[in-house]
Amino acid sequence: MSARLANKTALVTGATSNIGRAIAVAFAAEGAQVAASGRSHERGREVTEEIRAAGGHADFLTAHLDGSARASEDLAHEAVRVLGGRIDVLVNSAGIYPGLSTAATDEAIFDEVYAVNVKAPFFLVAAIAPAMAENGGGAIINLGSWIARIGIPVGSLYSSTKGAIETLTRAWAAEFGPAGVRVNAISPGVIRPPTPRRPDGAADRSAAPMMRGTPAGDSGTPAAIAPAAVYLASDESTFVHGTVIDVDGGRANIAVIAT
Repeated sequence: MSARLANKTALVTGATSNIGRAIAVAFAAEGAQVAASGRSHERGREVTEEIRAAGGHADFLTAHLDGSARASEDLAHEAVRVLGGRIDVLVNSAGIYPGLSTAATDEAIFDEVYAVNVKAPFFLVAAIAPAMAENGGGAIINLGSWIARIGIPVGSLYSSTKGAIETLTRAWAAEFGPAGVRVNAISPGVIRPPTPRRPDGAADRSAAPMMRGTPAGDSGTPAAIAPAAVYLASDESTFVHGTVIDVDGGRANIAVIAT
């Protein structure tokens, strides 16, 4: 265990699966005390047990981030309690992705996706960033997405929420940066679970075609995203404000053309 995040406390939302879980585990491995939040108590227990087995410090907080200010405020208050009075790092990783066309998206789905993906992190930042400033500073890390900048024929609703989050990242950097709170984002590419399997037990490569024509040539795993979050949470990134780091195998910016 190294110590890039020693003496720091962190709240990671969506920490029960995929990218959020990988970030929570990586933070703890770097010395942070982690409050991991999510909807599933069982999966939350698995995350905290993994962290504690490796010698880290973590607590799980059940949270149903429905977009209401109250839900975000309640999570913020509980995280402050379990983390000993302060939150140094906030990671907004919780999100939902309905891969629907525009015509197939009804109003209830629209409202739910914006509530979880935009309103919940908005009110978490509102609850946490001012206290970070009063405590001398902190770091907020949002999760964007490559499809916020490249149009694909499904998932228009989700991609618009991630575009909103990337815009909020810059706005929050301007709002809270002068008070010592750094706000940045990570834009992952096509990410598969660490050990994806099809029903027949074979490895699931269904996401791989979406990465054709990129330098990486394949989808990534959550473990590829976590180091970027560690960097943005650490003192190594003290001069980084309002940026979106692409960790996407080159998906958003590069096309490899065979000759």
